Amino acid sequence: MTLALRFRWMTWAAVLGLGGCGPSQPVTDQRGWTDDFDVRIHSDVVPPFAEEPTHYTVTVRDKKTRQPIVNGQGRIFATNADRHSIYDGFVYGPEVGTYHATLTFLTAGEWAMGVQFRADSTQPLQRTLDWRQLIRPGLEPGATERKP
Repeated sequence: MTLALRFRWMTWAAVLGLGGCGPSQPVTDQRGWTDDFDVRIHSDVVPPFAEEPTHYTVTVRDKKTRQPIVNGQGRIFATNADRHSIYDGFVYGPEVGTYHATLTFLTAGEWAMGVQFRADSTQPLQRTLDWRQLIRPGLEPGATERKP
């Protein structure tokens, strides 16, 4: 196969989606930036349910060097319309530059969320811009599973 023919075949394969890639998954990660950090926030359930623990995995990289930040400090927090706030501090995970936290939202509705992070205790906390998260209603009292 000549180089021109191979290039033409690869171009058509890419256009038609034949390049071997599986079905695309919806992007559910939240991205945030501070002056020094690039932060990616992933939750295990999107959107989360009220009254159920939601686990967050947060990956932090240096904004300039793109290197993962090891053993930093931070937290994820949320506030609802009634001004009730919840937060959890990060626990450094086994993956390099990855932190874990768990939030349990008390009520359904819209919550304002944010992340604060610093590389070590000698630095000030840097905050990402807040984002809005819709929280779905949890189980009804006495229910053991959700209705479809």
